[in-house]
Amino acid sequence: MRLLPLAGVLAACALGVGGAHAQRYPSRPVTIIVPFPAGGSTDTVARIMAEGMQPILGQPVVIENVVGGSGIAGVEKLARAAADGYTIDIGQWDTHIGGIIYNVAYDLRKDFAPIGLISINPQLLLTRKTFEPTDLKGLVAWIKANPGKATFANQNGAARVAGILLQKATGIDFQFVPYQGAAPAMKDLIAGQVDLLMVQTAIALPQMRAGTVKAIANLSPQRSATIPDIPTSAEAGVPGFYMTGWFGLFAPKGTPRAAIGELNAAMTQVLADTRTSTRFAELGIDVAPRSLQSPEGLTFFCNMEIEAWWPIIKAAGMAHLR
Repeated sequence: MRLLPLAGVLAACALGVGGAHAQRYPSRPVTIIVPFPAGGSTDTVARIMAEGMQPILGQPVVIENVVGGSGIAGVEKLARAAADGYTIDIGQWDTHIGGIIYNVAYDLRKDFAPIGLISINPQLLLTRKTFEPTDLKGLVAWIKANPGKATFANQNGAARVAGILLQKATGIDFQFVPYQGAAPAMKDLIAGQVDLLMVQTAIALPQMRAGTVKAIANLSPQRSATIPDIPTSAEAGVPGFYMTGWFGLFAPKGTPRAAIGELNAAMTQVLADTRTSTRFAELGIDVAPRSLQSPEGLTFFCNMEIEAWWPIIKAAGMAHLR
């Protein structure tokens, strides 16, 4: 048997080791955890992003729906995942800001590495079709004249917090009615069993177009490009009554900067595609400003959201902080 010179063997080993370390990310499928059931707006946006990012990354991008505990189960799985860039999640207000409402086993500030903000999702304040008020000013006046009679659907943490904010901003009083999700709440709004409902535009648009509910205000600081005719809450007479939805991508803390960079580059390329903005518009969703699409942009955005909402949640006695 012919023996290779020792120097040649060592050189070959060094090349092998170097090649392994230089292996380009990603070299296998990337999983996006969706902390909610398939078919909802979070799942739909995740699948749009996965479809676009897959050819850019050169690897399959797989959706995994991890359902349970108002999004807690999915986010907890992300927090425990290997920090290697192969498991990320699509987060939103309920999971990465309003998560302090629940007794979670992770730190919302420290356990995640932001990748980038995907979208701004207008939240709309809706009323039943037969409700007398036609705008926000009229709504506030009607409730003041009829204290305690109006009902506000409480289908998630964001809705509850928004209702409390509306009460504090206007001095009005109404009853919260608990629901297990937006679908049954919308069903009762259409049937006239509840007066007020706050939901994302993606959920509201079909019923608005069918004329079965009324949109009173867009709870965003600016009007939405996808629903420009709906006035903001400030324009409608209640400045400071904001509850903007959003979607962003997160990785576990400690994920290599190179992997974050590759994921962000793929994400921003998909968001720059007009096909994406067209599909988002059909859902009533606006692509996030370019300045917020970076890891630093999403970090800044989340910090602003925390500063805005955590004091309200704590003051309402709803917080379960670690």
